[in-house]
Amino acid sequence: MTSSALHLYADAQFASPYAMSVFVALVEKGLKFDMSTIDLGAGANRDEAYARLSLTARVPALRHGEFILSESSAITEYLDEVFPNNRLYPVDRKRKARARQVQAWIRSDLMPIRQERNTEVVFYGAKRAALSNVAEAAAHKLFAAADDLLEDDAEYLFGDWTIADVDLALMLNRLALHGDFVPHKLATYAQRQWQRPSVQQWLQQSRPPL
Repeated sequence: MTSSALHLYADAQFASPYAMSVFVALVEKGLKFDMSTIDLGAGANRDEAYARLSLTARVPALRHGEFILSESSAITEYLDEVFPNNRLYPVDRKRKARARQVQAWIRSDLMPIRQERNTEVVFYGAKRAALSNVAEAAAHKLFAAADDLLEDDAEYLFGDWTIADVDLALMLNRLALHGDFVPHKLATYAQRQWQRPSVQQWLQQSRPPL
């Protein structure tokens, strides 16, 4: 199989943080890929054809020849194994495990932030009410963990860029781009990741109105 056989299924609004993670991974690896979109608002992800293709009826999904895989962190790990150039994860096993931990945590925790600062805030500039007490508590938890992970003035989590940097930056930017308080060190780190060319390519996708 070659990289030309790659096809990414993303959401029609280009607002899925998980589709963004896979898109950035493909660009970072310099892989050629096609892309089509699934209208989640219209329930197209539940259409039989796509649901069976993706297995989980979710986006993103990646087709590589005859093989189809969904769930973003599974996809990025697969890409790193099949296309080892331009690594997405650290080579060191402990740092690689930590990067996976960061990804798993962001995808499974901090729900109050994800609910009150959804990705319409990030990609459409939507404005929401002030954070609730539970969301404030989740934000403090996020800040504490991110501060422990990042050395002062560090550009990346693990010395070199990894896909976990994009995922963590997006979570921080749910708050920072809305104008909520984010500690300077973390806001600067998130802004730096946002300027990465692969991230900018995702941000510049043409989005339909909400």
